Amino acid sequence: MNKLVDFPYSHVLVLGLAKSGTAAATVLLENGIRVRVNDLKANENDEGVRYLQELGAEVIVGSHPMSVLDNIDLIVKNPGIPYENMILQAASNEGIPIVTEIELAGILANGPIIGITGSNGKTTTTTLIYEMLKQSKVPAKLAGNIGIVATDIARELQPNEKMVLELSSFQLMGIQSFRPKIAVLLNIFEAHLDYHKTIDNYKQAKANIFYNQVEDDYLIYNADEPNVVDVVKDAKSIKVPFSVSKKLEEGAWVDQDYIYFNGDRVIALKDIVLVGEHNLANILAAVSAAKLSGASNQGIYRVLSSFVGVKHRFQFVEKINSRLFYNDSKATNILATQKALNAFSQPTILLAGGLDRGNDFDELIPYLENVKAMVVFGQTAEKLQEVAQKASISIITRAIDVQDATQKAYEISEPGDVILLSPACASWDQYKTFEERGDMFIQAVHTIK
Repeated sequence: MNKLVDFPYSHVLVLGLAKSGTAAATVLLENGIRVRVNDLKANENDEGVRYLQELGAEVIVGSHPMSVLDNIDLIVKNPGIPYENMILQAASNEGIPIVTEIELAGILANGPIIGITGSNGKTTTTTLIYEMLKQSKVPAKLAGNIGIVATDIARELQPNEKMVLELSSFQLMGIQSFRPKIAVLLNIFEAHLDYHKTIDNYKQAKANIFYNQVEDDYLIYNADEPNVVDVVKDAKSIKVPFSVSKKLEEGAWVDQDYIYFNGDRVIALKDIVLVGEHNLANILAAVSAAKLSGASNQGIYRVLSSFVGVKHRFQFVEKINSRLFYNDSKATNILATQKALNAFSQPTILLAGGLDRGNDFDELIPYLENVKAMVVFGQTAEKLQEVAQKASISIITRAIDVQDATQKAYEISEPGDVILLSPACASWDQYKTFEERGDMFIQAVHTIK
């Protein structure tokens, strides 16, 4: 098991349990660090609480008393807890450092880290890199925001293994020394401003992925995205661009027939299963990271010729009576739905709707040219109906939920149509997670079949 070498803190507050908090507390206790855990929603009888108490942690649940800061010299916080939290505010005023569990993972990891972030495409790109390395016999482990706690993987990571790590802006805000050998920055657009408050704060959080990199590290970045190009301009690491729109002297690019990396022809486009220009950008980023990590063209080919998408992220579900069903439940914002719609030239029935965060959806209108019908649901149903009318879509149907929307979409569809769930909204008005919403879509498709 790897150790927290030269760790300068002796008494740590873990704020917020869940998977990452429990993992962080466990690692700290295993390394002889005094740990106090504070969680507002946990119960004293919870299995995780009892487990940490048995390991020696002091656990305080049900409230946030200011006394949890007594004699604390570091806070490891759950990424979802906002910095406006009164405990964090008080800690900041006292000069107590605040990090996320990713910082601990960076200290623990013996092997090199490949870190991936961006507003969209993180999970697809992370999965592609991992699979490309695996198919090339390069030892690698998958972790991070993809649903696998980073410290759980880092504590057992061997020097010959690479950790492929999906990173959110929430996680990246809480770093001090975290440094990936290869950083991937896919795109930046306005997102999570309820958390970050300003786009500049959000950009800075994303930029933290390469903040500690040095001259022999690599930064793979999207040369087609002005926000990204601006953010990376002062990076100290070796910059490796990728582009879907122009030929590059170095890095990854594409012409009408092939993908190239540093002048090497990697794979023919006709052999790639995953569709959509946004996924092509993800593929270029993944190819770059994989090649820099020792992947072979053969390994890359095996992945790209069979990979149909991560579940809930532009996932091909089924073909029923010549209708193609796609699950893009992860499209929780307008940009993600724009990219999904841009992937199809055939007639499309769009299923959209969800939590109302105050957006209007007029930015979708230019992307609705191939949309023959819209089925809308959730809190934003009326807003999306108005957008469909502005776009002169002739068939607009209201549905109760995703299951109802799927059935109604099939009833109005014809052979050759795409039936696309790409909600452009968060799921929390009707579903606990976008995964639950996507699962309901998949279930409805299988019911139709």
